[in-house]
Amino acid sequence: MQKRTLGKSGLEVSALGLGCMGLSYGYGPATDKQDAVKLIRAAYEKGITFFDTAEAYGPYTNEELLGEALEPFRNKVVIATKFGFKEGKTALGLDSRPENIRAVAEASLKRLKTEVIDLFYQHRVDPNVPIEEVAGTVKELIQEGKVKHFGLSEAGVATIRKAHTVHPVAALQSEYSLWWREPEADILPTLEELGIGFVPFSPLGKGFLTGRIDANTTFGKEDFRNTVPRFSEENRQANQALVNLLGKTANEQNATPAQVALAWLLAQKPWIVPIPGTTKLHRLEENIGSAAIALRVEDLREITAAVSKIQVQGGRYSEQAQKMINR
Repeated sequence: MQKRTLGKSGLEVSALGLGCMGLSYGYGPATDKQDAVKLIRAAYEKGITFFDTAEAYGPYTNEELLGEALEPFRNKVVIATKFGFKEGKTALGLDSRPENIRAVAEASLKRLKTEVIDLFYQHRVDPNVPIEEVAGTVKELIQEGKVKHFGLSEAGVATIRKAHTVHPVAALQSEYSLWWREPEADILPTLEELGIGFVPFSPLGKGFLTGRIDANTTFGKEDFRNTVPRFSEENRQANQALVNLLGKTANEQNATPAQVALAWLLAQKPWIVPIPGTTKLHRLEENIGSAAIALRVEDLREITAAVSKIQVQGGRYSEQAQKMINR
């Protein structure tokens, strides 16, 4: 697989990463551990060198999973993890106090079975802790050799700029896809100006852009999509137009809707690295196939123009979760 560099950081990763959250958390019961290990190792064997986790995924169990799965080739991969919640539990609220950042770093190092965290993100901006303090603490961890690069997640432009003055931000991780294009307005121009890489999560719209979810789909009781307005039955039906558009382009490209959605993202900027997640080997292979699809300028223009005419229905988060975004 081709490599990409996240902005001016010098951090080189595979053009596609693997978002590992769903193996342990968020979409239902955790994947059997040995099956999850096999999937992660298969991703590496197929060219993926960028793996994304967080202490909050589980909590803790996802980091432990990656620590075991990636141990045989630790020095050949890039591991990103995150801090920023009390006790690693999203329900308890935010905590980016310097002492917590340090405690999370030490615990994550142990769980990941590593001597250094390649990319350490603030998971969500904490309004009770100045971002300058957060950046300063991560800067100290970098100076101590415990972290290599500093990242932010779902941060707004003002926060990114303030953090970047204290220590260079290597990457911003936020949602970006054909059905959530808000970053195009202010975020992408700011990242380009400052030389910061962009790591889109949910690049397949939490599964919706694959074309395998429709108005009749039911989710398990532990699946967080039950709380997402965009996934109500009514809104899924309304949003089907976007999937139909992807299906049309996919047929022309001899590809799948998921591959077209990922190829579109990859074509936006050379410093964008999507991190689709999956629990299935054949979906992993499908996603990796997107890196080989070269959409023509006219394809991109046609997709973008068509999508612009579709009004996506429903919020991307519950009201409670939305309060933690873009502070």
